Amino acid sequence: MYSAHQDTFARDNLPPREWWPELLFDLPEYQFPEKLNCATELLDKHVAEGRGDRVCIRAEGLTWTYADLQEKANRIANVLVQNMGLVPGNRVLLRSANNPMLVACWFAVMKAGGIAVTTMPLLRVKELTPVVSVSQSTFALCDAALAEALLEAQEQEQEPVLQHVLFYNTDAADGLEALMAQVSPQFENVDTAAEDNCLFGFTSGTTGIPKATMHFHRDVMAICNGWAKHILKPVADDVFIGSPPLAFTFGLGGLVLFPMSVGASTVLLEKSTPEPLLAAVQEFGATILFTAPTAYRVLAGHGDVLRNGTLRKCVSAGESLPVATRTAWRDATGIELIDGIGATEMLHIFISHDESNVRPGATGKPVPGYKAAVLDDNGNEVPPGTVGRLAVKGPVGCRYLADDRQKVYVQNGWNVTGDAYVMDKDGYFYYQSRTDDLIISAGYNIAAIEVEEVLLMHPAVAECAVVGVADELRGQVVKAFVVLRAGHETGEAMVKALQDFAKQNAVPYKYPRQVVFVETLPRTSTGKLQRFRLHTEAETVS
Repeated sequence: MYSAHQDTFARDNLPPREWWPELLFDLPEYQFPEKLNCATELLDKHVAEGRGDRVCIRAEGLTWTYADLQEKANRIANVLVQNMGLVPGNRVLLRSANNPMLVACWFAVMKAGGIAVTTMPLLRVKELTPVVSVSQSTFALCDAALAEALLEAQEQEQEPVLQHVLFYNTDAADGLEALMAQVSPQFENVDTAAEDNCLFGFTSGTTGIPKATMHFHRDVMAICNGWAKHILKPVADDVFIGSPPLAFTFGLGGLVLFPMSVGASTVLLEKSTPEPLLAAVQEFGATILFTAPTAYRVLAGHGDVLRNGTLRKCVSAGESLPVATRTAWRDATGIELIDGIGATEMLHIFISHDESNVRPGATGKPVPGYKAAVLDDNGNEVPPGTVGRLAVKGPVGCRYLADDRQKVYVQNGWNVTGDAYVMDKDGYFYYQSRTDDLIISAGYNIAAIEVEEVLLMHPAVAECAVVGVADELRGQVVKAFVVLRAGHETGEAMVKALQDFAKQNAVPYKYPRQVVFVETLPRTSTGKLQRFRLHTEAETVS
């Protein structure tokens, strides 16, 4: 099979074909030619077809058109090839907060036929070192503001991997910008294969053990032609904004790939906590917002500002969307949240709904071109109304880099996501919990999210998370970690109030028999709850 890659590391470390999931290419939008470069489709095509002067990226004090971005990406690609010696198939570590230069670097890697390994800006040395090692990244383009951890990781390598490192957003004579000024603004994209790897996405570590997922140029275009086209339905005049890092595939899709697939623009924020995010929505006239449920709960308190603003579509993903959060957002803004579940292994969202097909509590239905099912422990599909393991197939699928856990995620052609779901008779899927977080107490199955959603309805609760802890009598009992809103006091009276509230608003056996008050909940840099850390804490203090 044709490949443009001279460095065959990625191809050599793909899982065997028989370990791949079944891929579905039934719809014409998922059928691609043998040769495909996603930079050509997402960036260069706009310029070639006369849309180069359209605004592409905005940030504080900066605006780039599609032509501007193309020129910078071309120059960086020339630096990679001419100055650094990159050949197609080499891995390039990208390290930066969300900013325009990171996007230019990402497209430069695509153009040059490399493989982007974008890292979360919050990663420290101990987390960064294994990413370099697993991906065998020999090149790095790094924001100068994040240089320290990368240089320290490079020093700690037992077997040196990183050989060529350049820093940008710097005036240094040997910095990337200085070298860009010395090379041509023209670059002929490498004629990559549709099945050439173009990015490694590392799982975000909710289980504490991140893995590298491998994605092709074809996969990048498939998610643009899938969820974005059928569910989000953006238009060229949309202005995208959001909080997820571009190293998180939810962020890459929502803030780069999807807007550029229709010639729209995106706003990139280096600081995207709810307060600056709210201000930027107003300043830039954003129309499509991507962020996590936690942020929506905070932003809902500013409904007076948002209700008559520019936002028209709001997407929630990264973790389960509580009914209370959906309701609060709709009441505050008049906008129905678009919910969805995706996975780094699948690159983006595969079950979702649009604003006109919302069913409270449901994640939605499979995106067109995907199939989903709920399986029992033996791999058999279970009838509607039965809790089981979520399994999905589509035009993209899991491929772990040299990792035997491939056989755990892919079973009998299905991608088995590790989520417990139930499907109703109409084909809507309802999240229950992670399969390893289903609480079994005195013979009853209790989904953590059920208890969390009830507690979040209490006016004193800002955030909460629920886990099961060992109990001699019941096997497990429900333990809740609760962050209270300002003005409410911890103590036995509050514990009893929350327990009574849960008994009144859910089946009584599901109430939290243990309640712990905390200042914050442990989350990844993408906002996902790290429930495994709560398990560890619960075992320590129980």
